[in-house]
Amino acid sequence: MQTAESGKVYLTGAGPGDPDLLTVRARDLLATADVILHDGLVVDEILELASPTARVESVAKRAGEKSVTQQEIEERMIREARDGQSVIRLKVGDPMLFGRGAEEIGALEAAGVPYEVVPGVTAALAAAAALACPLTARDTSAAVVMLSGHRAGSGTGNDRSLALPGGFAEATLAIYMPGSDYAGLASDLTEGGVAADTPCAVISQCSLPGQQVIRLTVAELPAHSALPAPALVMVGKVLEAAR
Repeated sequence: MQTAESGKVYLTGAGPGDPDLLTVRARDLLATADVILHDGLVVDEILELASPTARVESVAKRAGEKSVTQQEIEERMIREARDGQSVIRLKVGDPMLFGRGAEEIGALEAAGVPYEVVPGVTAALAAAAALACPLTARDTSAAVVMLSGHRAGSGTGNDRSLALPGGFAEATLAIYMPGSDYAGLASDLTEGGVAADTPCAVISQCSLPGQQVIRLTVAELPAHSALPAPALVMVGKVLEAAR
């Protein structure tokens, strides 16, 4: 077992939810760290792996209801590490994907605080496993594009935020934080060059007991009610075999 070091911050991925999908490194750190600052979506079963003497605190930031600012989180990590504590900044999925990892690394480096990045299983990989569907396939998709749809559907026309990179309409798309406006999401996709009959899937609470999966096409998305968060939408021809 590799124990957490005093005065150091660990930007750690909690994976998609199932504690069995944690890395061994993440488990070792949880068992030995002094302070754990976690996202709101980290499940209790993972937090229960913390040392009995650890201080475990939520630093959840909810859209429209932010209880802790990003600056406050960074200041807290730095303060705890300077006080000689070993600190885990625990994030769902992987800390370097849609997790403000760059901002937190920048703050730690500016403060001269030692840190380590501990990767986690990101939702797109867990979703592919849940669907028994590859993200790439030799005859249909040679690329995977991971997008944030966090604000998709919040506006109209040019105000929409989901933009597909040029030339990637035929890739497998993994859309994180898709929101509840499936009609808007479908519009974004078709405007970006994705054919309306392209198969897609919505995976809610991936790897958890409440996991839900729906398989449909881009054209059918608007007629379906939104699944509970956290959710991920996968789009692409590779999903034809998973229908």
